[in-house]
Amino acid sequence: MQRPGSVAALAVTLLFTALGTAIAAPRVVVTVKPLHSLVAGVMAGVGEPELIIRGAGSPHTYSLKPSEARLLEGAQVVFWVGASLETFMEQPLAALGGKARIVAATRMPGIALLPGRSGGVWNGDGGRSGDDGHAHDTATDDGHLWLDPANARVIARQAAEVLGRVDPENRARYAANADAVVTRIDALDAGLEGALAPVREIPFVVFHDAYQYFEKRYGLRSAGAITVSAERAPGARRVREIRERITGLGARCVFSEPQFQSAILGTLLEGTNVRTGTLDPLGAGLPAGPDAYFTLMRSLGAALAECLRPR
Repeated sequence: MQRPGSVAALAVTLLFTALGTAIAAPRVVVTVKPLHSLVAGVMAGVGEPELIIRGAGSPHTYSLKPSEARLLEGAQVVFWVGASLETFMEQPLAALGGKARIVAATRMPGIALLPGRSGGVWNGDGGRSGDDGHAHDTATDDGHLWLDPANARVIARQAAEVLGRVDPENRARYAANADAVVTRIDALDAGLEGALAPVREIPFVVFHDAYQYFEKRYGLRSAGAITVSAERAPGARRVREIRERITGLGARCVFSEPQFQSAILGTLLEGTNVRTGTLDPLGAGLPAGPDAYFTLMRSLGAALAECLRPR
């Protein structure tokens, strides 16, 4: 039987051990929510990474706030997707001057990259034809790489490897956490495969070309993308052109994103039998954390399966 004094001493020891672990946790900053979710899963029980882009902010047009610049200034590790997605990060990262370990997902060994596509009608082999002024630079890689679970597995493993070098005392914890994250990704992947198999041959159209990793992983038949301003409804001529394109492609569903008002969709598709749905590749409305990636991917699968299924 332990004496009260020894119990108290043990409690103090455990407290200081826990505090020491918290203090020793590396300062980690991540740019976008899906990537942050995977890194947070790897860091579970050690620390929590900071997230830069919250809410509905777009990595294509984001402006760094002073508080976020300070986060970067104090970071030991920065995870970002890469210049093909977050051009706003290039100068701030260069200004760090080697004070932080900077990790681009696009450069992780084992990541499978797809070339960027322009808006318009896409060929079956992923080539490009037509151009409606979409903002993506087709000379660069498509940065939405987390939408392929195979890439998510790589990110988890590589995050554990990097963090283990920065924080060797917790290397085993990071590796075990990465194993757990990969197991969850395996289950997610299998579930999406089964849910989307019945709708693989049904064409659909998106407003923003962000989904080709998801499309190729699950054999989906995305026919093209339409560029429409979120702030301003298209004119009558543009509406007519879009309708003709959608009906000509035989699309069953047109998917917008949360920033597009439902009234714009109604105007575009009035008088057609085309259905509408919403896809969110960044999880804008989701709480940040280890579950965000999995919720985001299941939500994409559910939205596609629901809108494309026969009725």
